[in-house]
Amino acid sequence: MRTDPRLTPARDDLAATDLEGLVPAGRYVRPKRMQVAVPATAVRAGPQAGAEQWDQLLLGERFDVLEIRDGFAWGQAVRDGYVGHVALNALAPEGPAPTHRVRVRLTYGFRGPSIRSEPVGPISLNSLVAVTSREGKLALCDAGFWLPETHLAPVGVFEADPAAVAESHLGAAYLWGGREGCGLDCSGLVQQALLACGRACPRDSDLQQGLGVAASPDALSRGDLVFWKGHVAMMVDAARIVHANAHHMAVAIEPLAEAIQRISGTGGGEPTAFRRPLDRQRPEAS
Repeated sequence: MRTDPRLTPARDDLAATDLEGLVPAGRYVRPKRMQVAVPATAVRAGPQAGAEQWDQLLLGERFDVLEIRDGFAWGQAVRDGYVGHVALNALAPEGPAPTHRVRVRLTYGFRGPSIRSEPVGPISLNSLVAVTSREGKLALCDAGFWLPETHLAPVGVFEADPAAVAESHLGAAYLWGGREGCGLDCSGLVQQALLACGRACPRDSDLQQGLGVAASPDALSRGDLVFWKGHVAMMVDAARIVHANAHHMAVAIEPLAEAIQRISGTGGGEPTAFRRPLDRQRPEAS
């Protein structure tokens, strides 16, 4: 059985129980579900603070743990299936099911029911919380702090325009493996934009090429995706893209024609695919 190691919680010595009989491993373990208890935390290549960041998990997202070693948990993100190592001190036992998601690029929480109390954050778009009570314009969440209720949307209520979500990140720093509102990479931006609109989306650009249906490069429209080897951008209209990129080291908007010329000129090649995501794909709140 051929498997993608990014999405398969299996090693030679250890795998999840539901892979027994499908993937060979020394032993099989039933995952323990935990949730992220900090604004954002890295999913790393190894159980070391200096290991490469492959991805990020956001507040309230679930993580299925198979092994704890050297202060790190190895397992699989529930929301998009990505496998890696997460600092154990960033996780907590699974709490109540989320009732709301953060609907703005960035917000702050507060330790008390006042915007003058100690801040917590910044907390990013698509973070998940369970609201337990309300006072004035603030909502107390299961993480133990208060959030502006206007910055929350009930689980199942989504944004309508992925390109508008991506545009809201203009100027955010480019961060390899990032998904948080202050720093993300190209596929992280696309994933965040589509998740905010209720569309399931894998983490890496090569996997995102499987989304939706093919789009014609001669008839691109807002929300279409343009792929290069190792890169992805989203159309904001028929001629311009928004993307997190290492040229600007930020999320930027530019003409597609200029990006194609620059990327080709620096050895990145021509676009490899043009895709139109499908509206019917919906992620679960996890």
